[in-house]
Amino acid sequence: MSVHLEVIKQHLIDPEICIRCNTCEETCPVGAITHDGKNYVVNAELCNLCMACVSPCPTGAIDNWRQIRKDDAYSVDEQYTWEELPKQTTIATSVEQGEAAPKTDEGGGTDGVEGGIEVDTVLGSTLPPWSAARPYVNIYTHKAPITATVVGNYRLTAETSESDVHHIVLDFGQMPFPVLEGQSIAVLPPGATAEGRAHHARQYSIASARDGERRGYNNLSLTVKRVVSDAQGQARGGVCSNYLCDLKKGDTVQVIGPFGSSFLMPNHPNSHLLMICTGTGSAPMRAMTEYRRRRRLKGATGKLMLFFGARTREELPYFGPLMNLPKDFIDVNLAFSRTQGQPKKYVQDLMRERAEEVAGMLRDENTYIYVCGLKGMEEGVLQALADIANQSGQPWEPLWKKLKQLGRLHLETY
Repeated sequence: MSVHLEVIKQHLIDPEICIRCNTCEETCPVGAITHDGKNYVVNAELCNLCMACVSPCPTGAIDNWRQIRKDDAYSVDEQYTWEELPKQTTIATSVEQGEAAPKTDEGGGTDGVEGGIEVDTVLGSTLPPWSAARPYVNIYTHKAPITATVVGNYRLTAETSESDVHHIVLDFGQMPFPVLEGQSIAVLPPGATAEGRAHHARQYSIASARDGERRGYNNLSLTVKRVVSDAQGQARGGVCSNYLCDLKKGDTVQVIGPFGSSFLMPNHPNSHLLMICTGTGSAPMRAMTEYRRRRRLKGATGKLMLFFGARTREELPYFGPLMNLPKDFIDVNLAFSRTQGQPKKYVQDLMRERAEEVAGMLRDENTYIYVCGLKGMEEGVLQALADIANQSGQPWEPLWKKLKQLGRLHLETY
């Protein structure tokens, strides 16, 4: 007589690769992902293998699976203690006659379906544009980071501004570190927490073109805002942001990555970029704009339109360089929400003011949309796009679906 041992495919997060960006927890539609001060973990009792969290993960840490007896599934508390994932062990099982063994595959998926219901909670594309260059990801990890040297650290915002934003240039010398516009890296800040644990890596979008901040050099730049308070407004210095903003020329930094395989720019020369950002969310937009500027005389004819928001002009990174770009190269629209004596304006307000031009870009199949900034802007921007599309005779729901399927709508909010 055989005994049936039920086997499940347990979804796990690799603590060695995870950069604790919280994307998976925000994306999970059933609340199966949670975290403590050390690890992000998946509750096997809640996880329905819908796969909604896999594509948005910037590092691939989320895409890990272990076949295990259901009674032996790793608990949340057990996962909190891990420094690395456990190895896959051989499982001796016997399946009762008439019962099918669990369906599994090497990729660890169930085709995004649980109980016949498709789950789609991703608002933007999970695929890159068809003409995007091939990205390299996870070349350097927590266990084997790369050392970069600081070759520049410049404050971007006015000294009188409360917002202290820096442009930091890192050089990798002779070590390979290939990146594309729209990708990110993570920095390992030195020191430890009050509990004696090493600080987690912090993720930052790359603000320079693929051929370097200085063209032809093996370097890149970051746009970093010094964090001086928490979400509740209480004074608290950001561990990594303050570390980076205080770096001097010649200092070294431990870096992992690069990350990101979908928030990439198209390479075909007639593609248009509709870019919407706030604050340091301008980093990938600067990278894309700079690469397109360098390529302008080599056949790039696509249109660039930028909606950029900040509290005041003094807090807007890269204000001067933006104003110096040719008007026939990029259409710049700046929104300020706290200019004294002026009504508040946000990026979605300016988008509605330029509805005719935005609608024209939405109608063109060569247009690619990029949104980057605080999480709170996401809903307003998507609603503005929906209103503009609907009012111009382009029903938003089918257009939105098409944009996502074709890698033409990319959201990176935090």
